[in-house]
Amino acid sequence: MIRALYDKTLEWSGHRHAIWILAAVSFTESSFFLIPPDLLLIPMVLAMRTQWFKIAFVCTVSSVLGGLFGYFIGATLFEELGRPILEMYNAVEIFAAATEAYNKDGALIVFTAGFSPIPYKIITIASGVAAMDPVTFTLASIVGRGARFFLVAILLWKFGKPIQAFIEKRLGLLTLLFCVLLVGGVIVLKVLT
Repeated sequence: MIRALYDKTLEWSGHRHAIWILAAVSFTESSFFLIPPDLLLIPMVLAMRTQWFKIAFVCTVSSVLGGLFGYFIGATLFEELGRPILEMYNAVEIFAAATEAYNKDGALIVFTAGFSPIPYKIITIASGVAAMDPVTFTLASIVGRGARFFLVAILLWKFGKPIQAFIEKRLGLLTLLFCVLLVGGVIVLKVLT
């Protein structure tokens, strides 16, 4: 099933309405869909390198709007929709831990999930359940999702196919390294202040 979704997503990247498909995938991935929008973003930017900004912008805005929908699910429809989504991804325990952590580091959690391969949908739903400030949630989502999608688009625009192979082989590792550095930086700042 996952392979079929992956193949279909790659097929969509060449469609004449690919930008709208990217918007739909970005929106739904932020609240319940499995396939990340990067799978459309990468081939689209490679095919239309001069439109990298537009593609990354659409991806970011759609993802943040989808994140707000995930927030809404968590805030108002958790038992009806949120819990089944989390159970589908076997993420109930992760969700419980994330919800507890919001009192201290909610914005950092949203940013990290928005930028990293951590399932963003879990964090968007948890944000609604935890009643995180919607403005803080939105700003952290814009920065996290924007950083992720614009970084990929800029690298593809600048370096083309060679960077595609590099990103696809090492995206998880690169994201993990960035998150370790980010969290390490926060810890150092807390120790120094």
